[in-house]
Amino acid sequence: MKSAPQDRLVTALLIIAALGLITGSVLWLSGRVDTANIVWALGVCPVLAVLVIDILRSLLKGEVGLDIVAALSMSAALLFGETLAAAVVALMYTGGTVLEHFAQGRARREMSALLSRVPRTAARYRDGSLEDVPLDVIAPGDMLLIRQGDVAPVDGTITSDSAMLDLSALTGESMPVRVTSGQKVMSGATNAGDAFDLQVTRAAAQSTFAGIVRLVEAAQASKAPMSRLADRWSLMFLVVTVTLATAAWWFTGDPIRAVAVLVIATPCPLILAVPVALVAGLSRAAHFGVLIKGAGPLEALARITTLILDKTGTLTDGRPQIVSITAQGALTQDEVLYFAAALDQASQHPIAQAIVAAAKAGGANLPVPQSIVETPGEGVAGTVDGRRVVVGGADFVAAKVGSAGTDAAMAGSVIVALGVDGKPGGYLVMADALRPGTAQLLAGLRGLGVGRILLATGDRRAVADAVTQGLQLDAVHADLTPDRKVALVVAEHQTGRVMMVGDGVNDAPALAAADIGVAMGARSAAASAEAADVVLLVDNLDRLLPGIEIAQKARQIAVQSVAVGIGLSVAGMVVAALGYLTPVQGAVAQELIDVAVILNALRALRISPSVWTAPATT
Repeated sequence: MKSAPQDRLVTALLIIAALGLITGSVLWLSGRVDTANIVWALGVCPVLAVLVIDILRSLLKGEVGLDIVAALSMSAALLFGETLAAAVVALMYTGGTVLEHFAQGRARREMSALLSRVPRTAARYRDGSLEDVPLDVIAPGDMLLIRQGDVAPVDGTITSDSAMLDLSALTGESMPVRVTSGQKVMSGATNAGDAFDLQVTRAAAQSTFAGIVRLVEAAQASKAPMSRLADRWSLMFLVVTVTLATAAWWFTGDPIRAVAVLVIATPCPLILAVPVALVAGLSRAAHFGVLIKGAGPLEALARITTLILDKTGTLTDGRPQIVSITAQGALTQDEVLYFAAALDQASQHPIAQAIVAAAKAGGANLPVPQSIVETPGEGVAGTVDGRRVVVGGADFVAAKVGSAGTDAAMAGSVIVALGVDGKPGGYLVMADALRPGTAQLLAGLRGLGVGRILLATGDRRAVADAVTQGLQLDAVHADLTPDRKVALVVAEHQTGRVMMVGDGVNDAPALAAADIGVAMGARSAAASAEAADVVLLVDNLDRLLPGIEIAQKARQIAVQSVAVGIGLSVAGMVVAALGYLTPVQGAVAQELIDVAVILNALRALRISPSVWTAPATT
């Protein structure tokens, strides 16, 4: 049961079972025993009816679960007049079911947020004017206006002189890319510069972005469902229970002994202890900024052996940063940054804004530039403190001052040149830098049992190799399209349980296909956050360490609780088979066992990750 109506149904059954048990107990204490038995039975029947239907559905799918033992115990108790025992079992069962639904309520999310990334309408030219039209009426050949900050709704060809596009969500390319007239633009690309015209080449349903949506949906549909920890114990426990109950009845001729065995065998340690421990683990992980979408993903997270990492926004910060400054002529490095940042205040280009942010972070007091002339996608010229300044690409600055005087840039970097008073002033090297502490993070992950760590990026091979130089990775895969990322995840399934970490739209299908998909939640695209099983609420990859360790320890506590609870239940079944426990006494004994295993399961709330040293973020 995963839908909202089914959640409401199990909650209603819990209320019915609780009211039946409480009302019947009040009647019994007042001496109205016959009426109490009727009320207890009435409280059990709806629970039993829904349970039987669920069991039949599971059997048709070839699944055998713990529900059979609960159904047998309630049925036998009603059949032989042990209605109080049946009512206790019904309350315990529905309580455990509601708790499990609470733990798994966010395990599946709709893809509506993915679809909402692309606008529902587009600005189309028609008869010399613009009109907003729904995407489904846009046809190849139509001309659209893509404003600054808009996401391209369909695939097309640029007809303006140039455009600056942010492709990070689609390809992993961290730096904005300049495209010129006649070049293709993929749907899902964000306009990072001035408005431009786009001639449609594909309808929205056949666009690149729509194809990614279909990949996500296909990956989710083909992904094997996560089995519950409790169900993996169910068949063995069912065999032991039925064998003991049958033997007790066969050898003594007393059916009440079989009822007592079934009642105390009701698998509440499994029904209650597992979800309690896992829900506690979910809560504890959230304390460290790790949102795990249900008990199933937490179980899977505890058993991960292979990790696949995206590059941009995951292994790297995803934003251009200054990695070096070279001063020329009479200027110092501080002056190069000062003049470049002061003039770049007039530009909305992402690289220009990164330079301004770096200067302000260093305490610079930037003056307002004058006489601004910006050439979109190339550079800016103007006056700063009375001096003529030009900043932009090397070719742009060289055309203004004769020579930009820059060296070749490393792979994945961008050169921003500066000219002052008609002379080269220096240049800044911008790159998407590796996150600090990445090497230590990978070592910590290996210490938690992650045997294989791979990089999967849509970026170029040279960029991927430059960024990962010195990291202990098992493999680097570059130039990957979304479907090739999915293929890599599927291939790695052969070596163990796979976790994929990413943040872009292009990562969403792979996140959905992995055993565990992890999205960088702070700046993650809606697509990846929806497709993922885990979202890191803080934009820092090191949150994986406490997340995985908490999952491992919570699962260990759940297994411990189950082992102890089942051991005590089996001992109780033997005592009941020998005639030393009545069905009601068996129900009470089972309650005591439940209290013990729940208290043990709640230890998961106090898990303290040994790999975490920074203060927790709530």
